Amino acid sequence: MLNALAAGFFLGLSLIMAIGAQNAFVLRQGLRGQYVLPLVLTCAISDALLITAGVMGFGVLVESYPSAVDWARWGGAAFLVFYGAMSFRAAWTGGAALEDTGRGAASLWAALGTCLVLTWANPHVYLDTVVLLGGISSQYMPAWGFGLGAVLASFTFFFSLGYGARLLRPYFTSPRAWQVLDVVVGLTMWGIALKLLLG
Repeated sequence: MLNALAAGFFLGLSLIMAIGAQNAFVLRQGLRGQYVLPLVLTCAISDALLITAGVMGFGVLVESYPSAVDWARWGGAAFLVFYGAMSFRAAWTGGAALEDTGRGAASLWAALGTCLVLTWANPHVYLDTVVLLGGISSQYMPAWGFGLGAVLASFTFFFSLGYGARLLRPYFTSPRAWQVLDVVVGLTMWGIALKLLLG
């Protein structure tokens, strides 16, 4: 049991730590201190549902319908191009700093909506959680122990990212730092979109 739990935790952590659209969004919200708890819970619970589905054997269903993955790929790429463009626009206009956290801040529902799209419209999340983790879990006894480890890794990562961002807050008291972050986020979004479009 402990072996399966540890394997699930470390593999899950290694998959989720890659810089992606979802992680960049959570980091940005964490730096501003806006809606951190609802967002990290949304990300972690979404991962938990997908990992559970994979461990229960639904990875086979995802592999059986490649057209669904293609639709998610194109839709996700379109959203990432749009979100990246918004980040570049924010970098161009500038003027954002931690002191004016209210200016231009999205509502809770808008933030949750963006988070859900970045999570569920990303085909890689299905390949990583449902197919990959679901498939590997069958090699461990019990499989649910492996899945539990992966779920714990997701909660650990997102809570660390969301709440650990405050350690970087002193560096983001100037508009220039936010412009740099917006450019990095925009490049990340467009890079992932290109990767999705190229298959």
